[in-house]
Amino acid sequence: MVTNVTNLSRSGLYDWMAQRVSAVVLAAYFLFLIGYLVVNPGIGYDQWHALFDCTAMRIFSLLALVALGAHAWVGMWTISTDYLTPMAFGKSATVVRFLFQAFCGIAMFAFFVWGVQILWGV
Repeated sequence: MVTNVTNLSRSGLYDWMAQRVSAVVLAAYFLFLIGYLVVNPGIGYDQWHALFDCTAMRIFSLLALVALGAHAWVGMWTISTDYLTPMAFGKSATVVRFLFQAFCGIAMFAFFVWGVQILWGV
C-alpha cells in the first residue's frame, strides 16, 4: 500500500471527516458572528473589543482558526494531487506539487500564528 506523507491524516476517510467537521465549526462561527452583528446594529469598537476580550470568544475564534487551517490544508492537498500531475507537468510534477504544498503549509502556519497573535495579543 502506498501512503502519501503530505496529506493530513494519511487516510481519505479521516481527511473527508476533517473537511466536514471543520466546515461545521466554520459555519457555526460565522453564523454566530452574523447573528451578533444583526442583533447589534451599529456596533462600535468598544462593543466589538468586549466581545473578543471574552475568553470564550477567543477560544471559539481559536477553534475556528484551527478548523480553517485543517479545512484549507485538505482542500489544497486535494487540489495539488488532482491537478499537479505528471500529465500536466511531466517529470517535474513531483517537484511542482511539493513546492505548492510547501508554500500552502508555510502560508497556513503563518496565518495561524498571526491569528493567535491577534486573538491573544502575544
